[in-house]
Amino acid sequence: MPSYALNFYSPIVADQLRSRRKTATIRLGDKSGKYKKGMIVRVLAGTRFGPRELIFDAVIDKVEVKPLGELSPREVTHDSPELRRTDEVAQFLSQLYNRDVTETDTVTVIYFSEILNGARPR
Repeated sequence: MPSYALNFYSPIVADQLRSRRKTATIRLGDKSGKYKKGMIVRVLAGTRFGPRELIFDAVIDKVEVKPLGELSPREVTHDSPELRRTDEVAQFLSQLYNRDVTETDTVTVIYFSEILNGARPR
């Protein structure tokens, strides 16, 4: 059976995942073909092309595709508890993807919940 992962590269995001404050991820582009409701994924943190730490196994609760500018403040805080506005998300994604991201760009919001009998925090 194939394994799927949500990879996170930022140490700040890894801490948000470990503390269970992050319950969604906003990805640039339409990822609805890759991630589906009910799918089981491994939530991983670490450097790109380097070792990763399994934070927990999760189930995908919901996948929504929309223009970044249509994200609600609640959707933004599920992804990044420190952010509140879509322009802040655009700035963060611009740094992450190393290109200009605007509020007209399509994003995918992937909501996930930890599977409690999965990997346990250390």
